[in-house]
Amino acid sequence: MAIIKKRVNEFPTPYTATAAISKGAVETKLSMLVMGLGNIMHKQAVKGLLYLVIEAAYLIFMAVSGIHCLAMLPSLGTVEQEEVWNEALQIYEYTQGDNSVLILLYGVATILITVLMFLFWREALRSAYKAECLDREGKHLNTFREDLRSLLHENVQKLLMTPSLVFIFGLTVLPLIFMICMAFTNYSKMNEHLVLFDWVGLDNFKTLFDSGSIIGSTFWSVLAWTIIWAFFATFSNYIFGMILAIVINRKDTKAKSFWRFCFVLSCAVPSFVSLLIMRTMLQPDGAVNVLLRNLGWIAGDSSLPFFTDPLWARVTVIVINVWVGVPYTLLQLTGVLQNIPGELYEAAKVDGANAVQTFFKITLPYMVYITTPYLIATFTGNVNNFNIIYLLSGGDPVTDLASTAGSTDLLVTWLYKLTIDKQYYNVGAVIGILTFVVLAVVSLVTYRNSKSYKEEGGF
Repeated sequence: MAIIKKRVNEFPTPYTATAAISKGAVETKLSMLVMGLGNIMHKQAVKGLLYLVIEAAYLIFMAVSGIHCLAMLPSLGTVEQEEVWNEALQIYEYTQGDNSVLILLYGVATILITVLMFLFWREALRSAYKAECLDREGKHLNTFREDLRSLLHENVQKLLMTPSLVFIFGLTVLPLIFMICMAFTNYSKMNEHLVLFDWVGLDNFKTLFDSGSIIGSTFWSVLAWTIIWAFFATFSNYIFGMILAIVINRKDTKAKSFWRFCFVLSCAVPSFVSLLIMRTMLQPDGAVNVLLRNLGWIAGDSSLPFFTDPLWARVTVIVINVWVGVPYTLLQLTGVLQNIPGELYEAAKVDGANAVQTFFKITLPYMVYITTPYLIATFTGNVNNFNIIYLLSGGDPVTDLASTAGSTDLLVTWLYKLTIDKQYYNVGAVIGILTFVVLAVVSLVTYRNSKSYKEEGGF
C-alpha cells in the first residue's frame, strides 16, 4: 500500500482552474476577481501585474463601449436616419441613425473578446494555483525572465501559435460568425432600410426552401446543377487523367518524359488566362465559330450556341474543365502508378490474369484507395469552383428574367451575384451556411467510411 501511495505522489499536480477554485488558498481564489493576485503574492510580481493589466483593459473596454455593444445586439438599433430641412443653409441635412451592420459587428467582436478574456482568466487562475503549490512545496518558481526564456525552448509552441490564433480569430472566426448572424436578419435590398435591419429568425431559411417563391425555386435548380457539375467535373477529370497516366506509364510507351512535359506545360499558364481565352474563342463571332463557317460546317451567319443555349453551356463548361484539370490529375495519378509494387503484377501474370483483370483487381483498387482523400477534396473544390463558371460563362445564359441565377450558375457564383449585384446579403449568408454544413458533413462521412480511413496503411 505504501508503494502505491508513493507512486501516486510521483504524478505531477494537475494545475487546472477547477483545482484552483476547489483546493486553492485564499489568494488563489481571490485571483478569480483580481487576476494576477496569486502570482504577486508568490513572488511573480511582473507576471501578476501583466494579468492585472489585461483585466483592467478588458473592464475599461466593457465600461466604455462593450456593454453598450452587447445591449444593442438584441435590437440591432432602433433610431432611423432622418431628413431635416436647414432653414439657414436652405438644404436638407441627415441626422445620424443607428447602423445595424456596425452594431452586429461590434456585438460579435465583443463576444469574441469576452471569450478570449475567459481564456486569459482561466490561464491566470491556473498560473496562480501553480505558483501557490510550488511555493508551498519549496520548489523553484520561474522569474519573469525565465518565463520569457522558456518561450524559446519548452514553451515555444505558445510563442508560435499565439499570433496565429489572434489572426484566426480576427480574420476567420469573426467574419464567419458575423456571416452566420447575418442569415438570421432581414439585411437585404428587399428591406427599405439597408442601414437598419432586424432579427427575423428562420424566415430566410423558410424562403430559401420554399419552392413556390422565386428565390426558393432558383435555389433548388441551382443546387441540382451544382451537384451534377461537381460529379461530372470530378470524375471526368479523374477518369481521363487515369487513362492518360496509364497510357504514358506503359512500358511500351516511348518518350514518356516528353508526353508528361507536354501536359505539365499547360499547368504553367495561369488558369484564368486559359479560361478567358477559351471564352473569347467560343463566342458567336469567336475563332471557333468563324473557322467552322469558313470550312462550311455551319451555314451562313449561324453559330454554335456554346454559351447561349442552357444545355450547350453546361456541356461546354464541363468539357473545358476537363481540358484544364486533366494535367493536374495526370500528375497525381502518375505518382500513384509508379508506387504500385511490381510484385503484384508479376504474381497476377503468373496466375494467368489478363490486362483487364489486372486493371480491375490491382491498379484501380490501389489508385482509388490512395486517392480517396484527393477525390473528396476535388469534389468539394468543384462545388465551390468559382473561377471556371464565372470566367467562362458568368453563369449565363439567363432563361428566366425573374430569376437571379443563370443556367450555369453554381451555389457559389449565385451567392456572389446575390450579395454583390442584388444586395440580398441575408439569403447569401444562408446559402453560405448550408453549403458549408452539407460539404463538411458529406466529406467527413465519406472519408470515415472509406478504406483509406478504416484500413490506413493496410492495402
